[in-house]
Amino acid sequence: MSVATATPSRPRALLRRGGSFALQASVLIGLLAASSAPTPLYALYQAEWHFSALTVTVVFSAYALALLVALLAAGTLSDHLGRRPVLAGALLAEAASMAIFATAHGVADLITARVVQGLATGAASGAAGAALLDFEHPHRPGRAALANSVTPVSGMAAGVLASTALVQFAPAPIRTVYLILLVLFTAQAAAVALTPETAHPHPGAWHSLRPSIAIAPSARRTMLLTAPGVIAAWALGGFYSSLGPSLARTIAPLTPRAVGGLVFFTLSFAAALAVLAARSLPASTASIAGSALLIPGALLTLSSPYEHSLLALFAGTVLAGVGFGSVTQGALRRLLSRTQADESAGTLAAYYVLSYLAMSIPAILAGVLTNRYGLTTAVSLYGATVILLALAALAIPLLTRHHTAPR
Repeated sequence: MSVATATPSRPRALLRRGGSFALQASVLIGLLAASSAPTPLYALYQAEWHFSALTVTVVFSAYALALLVALLAAGTLSDHLGRRPVLAGALLAEAASMAIFATAHGVADLITARVVQGLATGAASGAAGAALLDFEHPHRPGRAALANSVTPVSGMAAGVLASTALVQFAPAPIRTVYLILLVLFTAQAAAVALTPETAHPHPGAWHSLRPSIAIAPSARRTMLLTAPGVIAAWALGGFYSSLGPSLARTIAPLTPRAVGGLVFFTLSFAAALAVLAARSLPASTASIAGSALLIPGALLTLSSPYEHSLLALFAGTVLAGVGFGSVTQGALRRLLSRTQADESAGTLAAYYVLSYLAMSIPAILAGVLTNRYGLTTAVSLYGATVILLALAALAIPLLTRHHTAPR
């Protein structure tokens, strides 16, 4: 792996390499847990404030689009100001968004909270992901790529599971989960001050805030080749996150509301297991196998409302989750293996831009289709689109191999 590992520049820091690596991983897990925590609560919000499926996707996508703006504008900010100040500031902003959630009294408050959360998560993601590369042990290459792959899906799984459990068992669930996360992010912001600063701050911070995509030149072709699979995987993730609970209620309206949250948990948990299992495979093999699994996963999912089968929904979700984890893990490994340390924050930010565009825009369109044609039709169109993208991801290796073969 060609990613260089930076040497921490502040030896007096209380946390050393291993502890700092673990903290950065926990930050990414916490951020993604917070991103998925509202998913099981959408049904409660809808019951209390009487809004449509389209509004659900707007609330969901407000986060993803704000995160996109932050990644475009602040993706490389930590290269200029340092990892610690960017992370600490972003985590405090994340804590503020949790306070807005906890005191929300309507849809406008939810959208405001999601926008603040998206901006904070975008600023933190590039810095924390790059810091993982900085703190990677030189004799254990690949751990940072693995962590950057597994933390998002494990975080999403943890967030939706905790939120689902609180819906069932805790008083005031639409408040409790956010107060817990507020305490977590405040503590993490304080802990960041104990880590070494690994970046070498230099002028240009204001200039770096101009929205741009900063992909390492050596990784651009890889980004292009992996894009169809990554888009298919994250588009499916966006569907499960925003409309998965509604689909579960449509199929089985008498089941507990927690079942809706378990749909997205199943996707995230299967993805986390796949990330761990796929690390022993070549990165390209993991990407191809994952893209192939997205196809039966989408087929089972789109068949579930016609069959009125929760079994088909959850079976499709498991396959989609394994495909999601394999695709994202393989794509990240391929990208990071072609990226130098001083290019890592920008390349990771570009990857997340692609991912969250794929997650948010199709979800908004699905909400529009649901309002106009019904959820079942929206699921069918969504599933067909994902299948076409997955087929494109499978075709690209064959086409490029043929193109580069000697004649």
